[in-house]
Amino acid sequence: MAKRRPSGDGMVRKREDGRWEGRIVVGHKKNGDPIHRYVLARTQKELTEKLHDCIEMYRDADLTEDSNMMLGEWLDRWINEYMIFTIRESTLDSYKAMIKNQIKPYLGDRPLSALTTQELQKFYNTVKKKGRVKPDKLHGTELADSMVRGIHMMLHEALDMAVRLRLIVKNPTVGTTIPKNNYPPKQILNDEQLERWYDFFYTELTTGLRRGEICGLKWEDFDAENGKLKRARLSCRRALRNFCGSEKKRQSANGYSRISMSPKNRCTPTMLTTD
Repeated sequence: MAKRRPSGDGMVRKREDGRWEGRIVVGHKKNGDPIHRYVLARTQKELTEKLHDCIEMYRDADLTEDSNMMLGEWLDRWINEYMIFTIRESTLDSYKAMIKNQIKPYLGDRPLSALTTQELQKFYNTVKKKGRVKPDKLHGTELADSMVRGIHMMLHEALDMAVRLRLIVKNPTVGTTIPKNNYPPKQILNDEQLERWYDFFYTELTTGLRRGEICGLKWEDFDAENGKLKRARLSCRRALRNFCGSEKKRQSANGYSRISMSPKNRCTPTMLTTD
């Protein structure tokens, strides 16, 4: 049986086209065969320098054969195998949309091991200018800064997992620059608007409910006799904008929970488990 070549082991040769080629071992397949990374240069001196940098980059690395997986394939696997039961459904949907609409069209066919920080920086700059799927009159094809930040944070988390699984040596998102949060000016409500929204804000402040949960409330959820408010559903984002539309059942053991509306705990609601 051939001796297993250690990671970092390399060789140099001159090709028939006159260029110099070097390769090093960066990992091993399941059957023990080595995984190589190749470097090309015009001269032997130039190759030696490039090969030295490559050896330093992959020092102590022992990648698996999945390191040749495409980024799009890895993101699908990361979502379906590692994240599906760890994040909320709405977050999962937003991740899938970003992968489909922004990442795969630009980087989906790039091998994981070939991704570089410079390439990701170029991607962020491009997707910022051209990443909006449905252009509008106000923004055109430009993505919001918060959306670019969201794409970056998701990629960072996914590629961190790839590092832990020995698919890549380091996370190429480290060192990139992303837009700062650009918050729109705050709108101050006038007296008429405050009167109109009084019940909404009062409920929010005294129960701790989130916006989607408040918009999903119905009169049947209010138990005036016992001073309880049943939290049973969420309104989707589109419904929040239009104040009508679809609803989602809460993801909890019993499908809903109750909040005490008594004066003693209006600011710190007591969550009661239902039968």
